[in-house]
Amino acid sequence: MDENKFYGYWRINEMEMWDQDFIDAEVPGYIQFADDEMGEFQFGYVHGFMDCRFSMKNEKDFVEFSWEGNDEMDLASGRGFATIDGDVLNGHLFFHEGDDSDFKAIRKQN
Repeated sequence: MDENKFYGYWRINEMEMWDQDFIDAEVPGYIQFADDEMGEFQFGYVHGFMDCRFSMKNEKDFVEFSWEGNDEMDLASGRGFATIDGDVLNGHLFFHEGDDSDFKAIRKQN
């Protein structure tokens, strides 16, 4: 992969399981990928730190990750993945032994 298209801050603007008011409950919901193959996200009362693996799948940029963090101050963990379609990040987030949800995010421009 040449330049990694995932790097940077993405604003979560849609989730299958939760509405925008919940997504933005504490901070505007986001997912962020760093060049050290790590990342971070927050929506609602969920905050996670990701360990990412970037690749290509079906000729699209692809990231899969495991994460750990908290959900309303309780320890939480899970996994997820995402692809980029134009200017939209499309992904799915899983909680270990819990909920899962599709999500969409748009890149925040500086």
